[in-house]
Amino acid sequence: MSRGLYQCFDDVWLLDGLRTPLVDYCGAFAGVSPTDLGIKVAREVLARSGVAGEAVDSVLVGNVAPGDTDHFFLPRHVGLYAGVPIDVPALLVQRICGTGFELFRQAAEQVSAGVAATVLVVGTESMTRHPISAFEHRQGFRLGAPLGFKDTLWESLNDTAVGVSMIQTAENLARRYGITREEVDAFASRSFERAVAAQESGWLAGEIVSVTHERFEREGCLPRGIRLQGEAAVVDRDTHPRRSPPQVLARLRTIYPGGVQTAGNSSALTDGAAAAVVTSGPALQGRRPLGRIAAAAVVGVPPEIMGIAPAPAIRLLLESQHLRVHDIARIEVNEAQGAQVLAVQRDLDLDPERLNVHGGAIALGHPLAASGVRLTVTVARQLRAIGARYGIASACVGGGQGMALLIENPDA
Repeated sequence: MSRGLYQCFDDVWLLDGLRTPLVDYCGAFAGVSPTDLGIKVAREVLARSGVAGEAVDSVLVGNVAPGDTDHFFLPRHVGLYAGVPIDVPALLVQRICGTGFELFRQAAEQVSAGVAATVLVVGTESMTRHPISAFEHRQGFRLGAPLGFKDTLWESLNDTAVGVSMIQTAENLARRYGITREEVDAFASRSFERAVAAQESGWLAGEIVSVTHERFEREGCLPRGIRLQGEAAVVDRDTHPRRSPPQVLARLRTIYPGGVQTAGNSSALTDGAAAAVVTSGPALQGRRPLGRIAAAAVVGVPPEIMGIAPAPAIRLLLESQHLRVHDIARIEVNEAQGAQVLAVQRDLDLDPERLNVHGGAIALGHPLAASGVRLTVTVARQLRAIGARYGIASACVGGGQGMALLIENPDA
């Protein structure tokens, strides 16, 4: 048995889920707090699922980087402005790129323990608003001393424990698995092609809620809201997908000399939020759920090859559930870097026709805490669409972790 943390759940249901469009870095969401993006999707998922705010027993909100100075209050504000009762607690959750999955794991744990029947989960992230920070100046500025301001979005790409960047971890996997630049560009091109097709067919629209200039109010609280940047009056589709043939991607310079990763075959920088409602069986009250949260797995791997971690996480799920890879109809592996996903594919011998079938983070973007929620919802939607039973959503996590969820279609 693979080592790690594994939990299975019997009567825990993903009732519904949705997300905002994923908008390019410094785009229409540039001036929007992740709190307000979270409030938006929280309100919308409750309305669409038919769950009243008063029925929510717990609020779990994921966010990695602060997007404003009231970040400490983010989960509480999401719950309050979503209409959740004043006496319902809220918690901030963070497992970097695995945050969205961790939200579901904790929600399932609460439901299984009987401490909550209905849990609102929200993952929200503004990559644009990652702060420029300084940690050395609380006691002032000494004459002539260097200023310690750093770009946390850039600096957080480096794992200081082993002295490698996230891109270098993918390069390590490329060397280990014999993955070429041409293969990585081909994979990235396919991600773009699939995302464009999913957008044009209306598939992606099925999980997206439009965002416009909005105002959020709650009695006893000051109003807040969303103001889109630029001339956009409404945002109703992902902005990064575009046709990107391999020969176009091949023109981009690699980030490291002799490497395989470029800006075009790595995850895009986008802002966005996603939300879902997780309930017990009795709390469904006759509503048709999107899927069952069957199990969760979290593992650790060497930090310098952190991108391979979805493989042992998925393997732990399969072994514990007595399943094989070919029993899984749809698998989503977060596309942090192209070489990283190809390494996971080779390690598990995944069928490319079952993997990231509507494109991934290379084409859509990776707003850290929101990605796991998006991936889980899209897997559940795919299973329903094709009438298949099992799907898995997974991601690698900076520092050397991996996480995966097993989703079951109750109608299969």
